[in-house]
Amino acid sequence: MNLADSRILLSNDDGIQSTGFGVLERVARSLSDDVWLCAPETEQSGASHSLTLHRPLRLREQGPRRYTVDGTPTDCILLAINRLFPDRKPDLVLSGVNHGQNIAEDVTYSGTIAAAMEATLLGVRAVALSQRFSPDRAPDWRTAERWAPEVVRKVISVEWPPNVLINVNFPACGPEEIDGMTVVPHANRKVGDISEERIDPRGRTYYWIGGALSGEEAPAGTDAAALGENRIAITPIHLDLTHYATIERLRAVVA
Repeated sequence: MNLADSRILLSNDDGIQSTGFGVLERVARSLSDDVWLCAPETEQSGASHSLTLHRPLRLREQGPRRYTVDGTPTDCILLAINRLFPDRKPDLVLSGVNHGQNIAEDVTYSGTIAAAMEATLLGVRAVALSQRFSPDRAPDWRTAERWAPEVVRKVISVEWPPNVLINVNFPACGPEEIDGMTVVPHANRKVGDISEERIDPRGRTYYWIGGALSGEEAPAGTDAAALGENRIAITPIHLDLTHYATIERLRAVVA
């Protein structure tokens, strides 16, 4: 794929006004002049691959090649590809740059990943990008902005199957501290499942679901470990969720 001649569609789950989306737009414009934006009007973090089915959706033009949808990241990609491009689909979808990592089992919750999934299902190559940050300091968006163009060029330079997307995570360090990039599998662990119990002003209990990291050591050779080593983690995600070995075991008792 020649990125300079490519039509690139951008989306995310943090909303069109997010800092990371501004970073992504600058990255995309460094790769191509044909850049389109279609993002949620409001934050949709944790929306996963959800569709809005029980109310109408509004696709609103915010400027030249710039649109919002009052729905999920999946809604954005579905409407953009099917409604904004009647003659020529995008050649590439970039989703992000997410405010926070999308690694290990967190990918199943991520609206950033979901936008890339929907593009993949619609026949468009897709890359999801996320910027890790430390709780004790603000995200250093310079890292994603400096390294994303090179990462995108590298991953797009090879072919991958139609039902695969690429997940990219940038570590929580400055751009000059990056120790290269690595292609790794996802860690097989739950990244965060903290729920804090609180009392509202009327004395009623409520819960706040958080995203704290577990205290266990990141498995070696995975995305979680790579980020801890200041390396950019690149992971191909396969949309075929079938576990074929279990099919054979089940057939033995079901047939």
